[in-house]
Amino acid sequence: MNDSTEHPLHDALHAHVRENGADAGAQLAGLADGALRIARRRQRLARAGVGIVAAAAVATAWVAVADDAPPRANVIRPAAGDSTGNTGKAALLSLLPITSRTDQACKQGSGGYTVQASATHPKLCVRADRDRGMTDIQVTSAKAFKSSVDGTWRVLVTLDSTDRTRFAALTGSIAPAPAPRNGFAIVVDGKLWGMPYVNRSITGGRVEIAGAYSGDLTSAAVHDLAARLDPH
Repeated sequence: MNDSTEHPLHDALHAHVRENGADAGAQLAGLADGALRIARRRQRLARAGVGIVAAAAVATAWVAVADDAPPRANVIRPAAGDSTGNTGKAALLSLLPITSRTDQACKQGSGGYTVQASATHPKLCVRADRDRGMTDIQVTSAKAFKSSVDGTWRVLVTLDSTDRTRFAALTGSIAPAPAPRNGFAIVVDGKLWGMPYVNRSITGGRVEIAGAYSGDLTSAAVHDLAARLDPH
């Protein structure tokens, strides 16, 4: 029903006026017009009420959809000191000339690095010269990879130009020495991760970390170490 439609009460009152003359007509007609205005007001309010109810229904439906939707994943960035051992800063690397290697654990406080025994190798104590070595190196990159030669897991670290020159000089100086003094200890966070031997100067500025004994590093250990060393 729209506002232009006459109300039944209005029509009846005007018909009564026509039937009973003009004396009561003016009064009755006024009543009819007033009733029509009230009816129209009620119609407008009713339509507005329907609109409010409809809007409320839409809002309720939206809440229902949101509540029924699967929860979004709460993405949490790795924090400092997470399970990978990453403390927010890349770990530092030390390359130290080996001075001795003995088949026993290092004595406490001796400054050596103990290598635990395996099924094929004895426990070792490796001592190195920090004064002649390269300490606290920030590598430019570190990547885990599996060797295509023997299938062992390794970490390949790359040095910057300054450390590349220093490393070439270090390896060149120990290469002529007899074993084990022609080797260098690879140390990260106080732990020995490798002890390769050299017979010439290494000028490329890249070092492979393969473990104290080649093949003793797992994929998980290698990926963890690479993540700790890599500055990116």
